[in-house]
Amino acid sequence: MGYKLLKKIKIFEFVCFLFILIEIGHIFYSLFLNNTKYLYFDSINAVDKNSNYYVTVGSNNSNVKHYEKARVSTYNKKREKKKEFLYNIGYNSAFFGVSFDQDNIVAVGSYEKTIKEHKDSRRRALIVKYDLNGNIIFQKDFQVLDNSKFTNIKNVDDGYLVTGQSIYQNTTVDKKEGGAILAKYDKEGNLLWTKMYGSNKFAKFSDLLVVDNYIYTVGVDENHIGILCKYDIGGNIIECGRYEDVDDFGFSSVAFFDGKIYVSGSKNINNHFSAMVVMYDMDCFYLDEVLFESERGTRYNKLMVDNQDYLIAIGMVSNESDFSNLEISRFHSDGIIGKYKMNLEKINVVTYEHDRDDIFTDVIDNDGEYLVVGYSSYDDVYLSKFIRYSEALKVLDVES
Repeated sequence: MGYKLLKKIKIFEFVCFLFILIEIGHIFYSLFLNNTKYLYFDSINAVDKNSNYYVTVGSNNSNVKHYEKARVSTYNKKREKKKEFLYNIGYNSAFFGVSFDQDNIVAVGSYEKTIKEHKDSRRRALIVKYDLNGNIIFQKDFQVLDNSKFTNIKNVDDGYLVTGQSIYQNTTVDKKEGGAILAKYDKEGNLLWTKMYGSNKFAKFSDLLVVDNYIYTVGVDENHIGILCKYDIGGNIIECGRYEDVDDFGFSSVAFFDGKIYVSGSKNINNHFSAMVVMYDMDCFYLDEVLFESERGTRYNKLMVDNQDYLIAIGMVSNESDFSNLEISRFHSDGIIGKYKMNLEKINVVTYEHDRDDIFTDVIDNDGEYLVVGYSSYDDVYLSKFIRYSEALKVLDVES
């Protein structure tokens, strides 16, 4: 074999080897590196307003390390964003509830404070008070068991009432007190008292209201039991009503009108979930309920009584009939808004079907309109939004 031919063969073999290396590299990138893409999200979990501003809280992962960061945003009355500030302490964090206290903002949620908590995916409950410029007035965290979070807040004359949860990790077995949390802080952030209810593996309070010097909390206990509990103003439990066959979120919102307590959630009927509103008296005794049934799974996340004395419920209808394991990146849902008379007679329920995923999280009365907040997906990016509805449940405009 001639020298020139041998040289050509070697060159050909080398080119083939390089080609194989390139292909192997491409396969490795496709299988391993390219699949580590991050899903960008910016969500709103709650909204409040005063005479001059709106405020929303939620989280986003718009940072180099893609940590989830708790976020507060303020808007003027035209809903033009004025300020946005992140809670940049610790690692992953999120805010779930917010309340104006005059010109201050108090937000509650959870965060990973230490590197060990980050590695173990364990969070502690968090309450932060800001001024309108985003300066922190106080910040306090709270932890009893492995995972803790505050879910909602109510501003009262002498402090802040918060609901939440502190539970063990699934593999932990113990008899220590935990579960659903009701706590009170003073205006300077000092913890005054805490009360626990239910299973230390599952129980959670999601919302609260104060009526006639009584505190009403709603949530979920183990075995898919929805709970409505009544406390005196000092945190002593008086009564607790229990409702079977709810989804994993249980009762998620509570409202009051004319001596009646209304709670929202989703009811399991033969492994199919239907959005519901349940009516109780002020001693937590069941009176009546209404379901919004669909071929798809539905639930009501939030309730409100408007200025015309109608009950407004917002939530979601999902391709998943089971709400027990929803993940932001996999379910396909539409928002829903319903309007009811206070005797639970349905006036109308409207589905919002504009994007692949629409998640409605909170609603407030907005001078004769309904302002709904949440987030939606756009080409695998989740962005927060405002939706204005008329009293007839017609969409007036959408603002991202």
